[in-house]
Amino acid sequence: MAYCIEVAGLAYQFRDKTPVLQDIQLKVPQGAIYGFLGPNGAGKTTTLRLITGLLRMQTGNVQVLGKSFRQHRLEILRQTGCLIESPAIYEHLSAADNLLVLQRIYQCPKANIMEALNTVGLQAVRDKKAGQFSLGMKQRLALAMALLHHPRLLILDEPTNGLDPNGIIEMRELLKKINREQGISILISSHLLPEIEKLATHIGIISKGRMVFEGSLEQLSGLRRQVRGYLLETTDNAVAAKLLSARDIPIVTDTEGIQLPALPVAVITELNSQLVQRGIGVYGIQPVKNDLETIFMDLIQP
Repeated sequence: MAYCIEVAGLAYQFRDKTPVLQDIQLKVPQGAIYGFLGPNGAGKTTTLRLITGLLRMQTGNVQVLGKSFRQHRLEILRQTGCLIESPAIYEHLSAADNLLVLQRIYQCPKANIMEALNTVGLQAVRDKKAGQFSLGMKQRLALAMALLHHPRLLILDEPTNGLDPNGIIEMRELLKKINREQGISILISSHLLPEIEKLATHIGIISKGRMVFEGSLEQLSGLRRQVRGYLLETTDNAVAAKLLSARDIPIVTDTEGIQLPALPVAVITELNSQLVQRGIGVYGIQPVKNDLETIFMDLIQP
């Protein structure tokens, strides 16, 4: 498999020696939308700033588009569009003029300006000052700026932060369209699992400066097929709970029934028989499987 980003052994610490990142290993497949997930403060932005050269690397290696970032920094950045933290927008300039400033820096064709505005749906307000834009429109303008020079790779740091539900949906669909129609690989950080689940093809999860999962969305989803326990419903949950506790089986009783741990099927069958023999009717014993939110929380816990 070809990768557009390969990170190996990346570590970073502050001047007071406080570790921020520890041995980050990360691979973004070519053509993927890679969701970089983690709680706030986990190290997502620091990782992206190191990958894009906004922070000086201390330890580790970063390859982008098949080349060492240390040795080919400018060449890589010419082929990469970035949106890290707050977008650098001149609010006194129009949308088109903001792109014109960048066009002169990149020395790309002027036709790219309207093309980028069309891509993000801002062509109708190209002459409106950016200071009059809503937050969602500013994020789309920032994305247009990242797309202006026809990059092969987009690196986006929490681009849906602060957006309302409609703005989040618009950004998600826009990124999927860019990836699908232009073939641009996308690395996007977020702390919102439900949003990344709807967008990404591959996922990396970071917690407290360490990678705790990396794989395809299918691989992460596969974890939820694992049984994490059983829900027992009986005609008398109070008596059933006492019988189970007497066998030193850890249980949790709630309004739905009795939560059992992930016991072997043979043990579950035996418990069912014993309850029936004691005159307790068993309505059902249902396996409780993981959901993605539970998997995510389990992964980021110490």
